[in-house]
Amino acid sequence: MSYIEKSLIEGEAVLYKARLHWIVLLWPVLIGIPIGIAGIGFLVGGVYHSARWTGVSGAMGVVGFLLFLGAIILIGGGIVRRNATEMAVTNRRVLIKTGIVNRKTLELLLVRIESIGVEETPLGRILGYGTVILRGTGGTPEQFDRIARPLEFRKQVQSQVEGRVSLAR
Repeated sequence: MSYIEKSLIEGEAVLYKARLHWIVLLWPVLIGIPIGIAGIGFLVGGVYHSARWTGVSGAMGVVGFLLFLGAIILIGGGIVRRNATEMAVTNRRVLIKTGIVNRKTLELLLVRIESIGVEETPLGRILGYGTVILRGTGGTPEQFDRIARPLEFRKQVQSQVEGRVSLAR
């Protein structure tokens, strides 16, 4: 069960979920693939040389294994980072959770949201990611980078805030 599902209170429903954009996987994959290929090369070289010569093959195999393991850890870490971030708009709050080991959570009541901003670089606009900045009443701004479809997230928050304001009148 996800953090958001565990955090819902009675009568609260999730209306919109967001997540990190796939761009957060770009560097781990771009760095991890060549390292993994080099690791496989060393492993194959170690097996090949063990059939012909002795001595070098064991070291090559160990280096190959370590490089391949490092690539898996690098790419896996990116995947875990992306999946460890949860963002949701409910009919009462905005909930955001990042991290697994070092967890950071933000739960803002809709009536306490002062502003929500979006910053997008030109590449972010093309690929559909950006930074969302939430500011609660009297609070410091909370910034969340590389969010997929940040304008849609802002629209969902604003529509719920507007609904809360009109209900209060």
